[in-house]
Amino acid sequence: MHDALSLLQQRHSAPSRQLGEPAPDAKTLRALLEASIRVPDHGKLVPFRLIELRGDAKLKFGAQLAERAIRRDPNLADSKREKERNRYTYAPLVIVVVARLNDDAGIPEIEQKLCAGNVAYNLLLGTYALGFGAQWLTGWAAYDPEVAALLRLAKNECVIGFVHIGTPQTEIPDRDRPAVDDLLSPWQG
Repeated sequence: MHDALSLLQQRHSAPSRQLGEPAPDAKTLRALLEASIRVPDHGKLVPFRLIELRGDAKLKFGAQLAERAIRRDPNLADSKREKERNRYTYAPLVIVVVARLNDDAGIPEIEQKLCAGNVAYNLLLGTYALGFGAQWLTGWAAYDPEVAALLRLAKNECVIGFVHIGTPQTEIPDRDRPAVDDLLSPWQG
């Protein structure tokens, strides 16, 4: 149990621009995904699905997102245009975590989204445990209807996150974390 707690205490994200080859191989990725979908799921709805972006498909997707970003804001600064153009060129693998919301199930939408969010977080934990790096990103693309259409999302679906996965190409320092004592208080009744 100590090893699992130690893993949680050390886990941190690796910036996507600092991720490169290799990504998990097919067998490792399958095991990672099988572990990642073991999440709390009120009503057993499985309110999520995954989309894999890799290789030429990932680069094509990234190029289309960059074009969309520039159309959205024709005055986008050159540095931001460059950032959009390169966003999907670093990490060799991106898993898009999609929430599939069921309005008829009687389970609140927030619980269904949190379930899908747990899948994304399990991907972060799993990649770290396997010695890889990952970063969960959203940004404008997660909420854009044209991007949803590009991903062929149904009307009841939304992007929870783009999880960029690869091997850190440099040492990733941890960031400062809040103190538990600043966050925890006893209920006074």
